[in-house]
Amino acid sequence: QVNLVESGGGLVQAGGSLRLSCAASGRTFSSYASGWFRQAPGKEREFVAAISKTGGITRYVDSVKGRFTISKDNAKNTMYLQMNSLKPEDTAVYYCAADPVSTSRVQAGLSPYWGQGTQVTVSS
Repeated sequence: QVNLVESGGGLVQAGGSLRLSCAASGRTFSSYASGWFRQAPGKEREFVAAISKTGGITRYVDSVKGRFTISKDNAKNTMYLQMNSLKPEDTAVYYCAADPVSTSRVQAGLSPYWGQGTQVTVSS
């Protein structure tokens, strides 16, 4: 079992940047594929990015490609989401997720482990 805690959310102007962190406790992060999802008010939860256990494979939703970068530091048991060129439509609660099997399961939203979320608000 792994516990996930997100941090780094906040209020930023359009065009600005934020870096989200997801700290894992329990088993080491190297045992999990992991990723980020987001949910805006009145909308369904949306996949944002995923990264493999070793960090060698990454996947992104088209709307964030070229602006967001997912990474992980297994030694620190932490995953990151660097968000640049933020837009008002990026406003949402961002959740991290971890799966012991595969990046594909993360992307499909099948991860058994989820954090509580961190709010990101982008003002125009």
